[in-house]
Amino acid sequence: MLKNFWYAVEFSHAVQRQPRKITCLGQDFVVWRRRNGEVAVLSDLCVHRGGALSMGKLVGDDRIACPYHGWEYEPDGTCVKIPANPVDRGIPKKARVDAYPVIERYGMVWAFLGDLPEEQRPPIPHIPEHDDPSYRAVYFETTIEANYERTMENVVDAAHAPFVHGTAFGNPDKPQIPDFELSQDEWRCEADILMSPPPAKGRWKRLYKDKPEQVVVTNGWYLPNVVKLHVRLPFGDMLLYDFNIPLTQDRTLIKIIGYRNFLTSKWADKNAVQRISKILEQDRVVVEAQRPELLPFDLSAELHIRSDALQVAYRRRRRELIERGWWVGDDDVVTGDVPRRRATVIPSPARRDNPELARAWVHKTRGGGDEPAGDTE
Repeated sequence: MLKNFWYAVEFSHAVQRQPRKITCLGQDFVVWRRRNGEVAVLSDLCVHRGGALSMGKLVGDDRIACPYHGWEYEPDGTCVKIPANPVDRGIPKKARVDAYPVIERYGMVWAFLGDLPEEQRPPIPHIPEHDDPSYRAVYFETTIEANYERTMENVVDAAHAPFVHGTAFGNPDKPQIPDFELSQDEWRCEADILMSPPPAKGRWKRLYKDKPEQVVVTNGWYLPNVVKLHVRLPFGDMLLYDFNIPLTQDRTLIKIIGYRNFLTSKWADKNAVQRISKILEQDRVVVEAQRPELLPFDLSAELHIRSDALQVAYRRRRRELIERGWWVGDDDVVTGDVPRRRATVIPSPARRDNPELARAWVHKTRGGGDEPAGDTE
C-alpha cells in the first residue's frame, strides 16, 4: 500500500457533523464536518487508553471528546482538556493524536496520508466532469475481498471485458485489442483503446441509430488509488471513476462516481446504478479468486502482453515509489506485546513539523524512536 498521497476516503455528502469512523491503509480515522463546513480527519485512537474517538461527541467549538474519559481534542489533534485533571494541572505534550490535511474536491473527501510538507505532495487527480453541468452523477460503493491493486488493475484491463462481462460490457465475438499508445506522467497513465461494442439490446438498441464497428474507450490510473473508464458512445459519454480504498492488504472499499451526459433526468439514475452494480459483481468473482493476492514486486513474476501496457506502467511506477520508501512497511506498523496485536500508524505532517515532539507521540512508528516517552507536563 502506497503512502504520501492524497487518498479519496469518503463521499463528501456522507460526512456530516456526527463523527464517524473510516478506514484506509489499515488504519482507522475519525472524520467529521466542522461548523465552518471544513472536514477534520484524525487518527481514531485516544492516546490515553485507546478509546475510539469516532464513538465520541463534539463539544465546544468543534472539539471531539473521547467517549471513555472525556479527553477533548482540537481538529489539529492537540488535547486541550483532561476532565480528571485538577484545574491547575497542565496537559502533557504527548497528549495529541495525528491530524491529516484534508481537501474536498470532485464530490470526495481527500486526506493526505503521509508526512510530506505541502510543496512536496503529489497532486489530486483531475476530474473535469464533476463541475460540468452537462453531466449527471450517481454514487455507488461496495467492498471486495481482494487487494486494492488487483481491483485497480482490473478496471484498466480492457481485455477482460468480453469474458467477464460478456455482452453486458464487451463483445465475446471480437475480443481483439489493437495496439495503443500511453499518455503518462509520474502520477497518471491513460490510453485510448479501440474496442468492439456489444450487440445493442433493449433500451440501448433504441439509442443506437447506426451501430459503430468500434468505440473509443479511455482507461487510466491515477496514483495512488483512482482508476477511470470513459466509454464514448454514439449518443453520449459514460465515465466511471473508481476510488479503491485499501481497508487492509486483502480488503478494498470501492467507491464509484459515475457520470453520463445522456439520459440525464433523475429517473435514469436507478438504471445507471444497477448497471454499475452488475459490472462490479461480475468483476468480484474473478478478482477475489486471483492468486497471488498481492501484486508481485518483480515484473517478470507474471506474464505480460501488449494489451497489458497500462498495468505494466503502473507496476513500474509502483516499484520506483517502493524503492523511494513510499510504501506502508514495517516502520509504519506498531506491534504490541501481545501476539498478533498489530496496528498501522501513518505519521502525519505534524510529526515532521515538530521535531521536538518526535519522541512524545504515544503511538510511535519504528521511525519515530523506540524509547518510551515519559509523562511530561
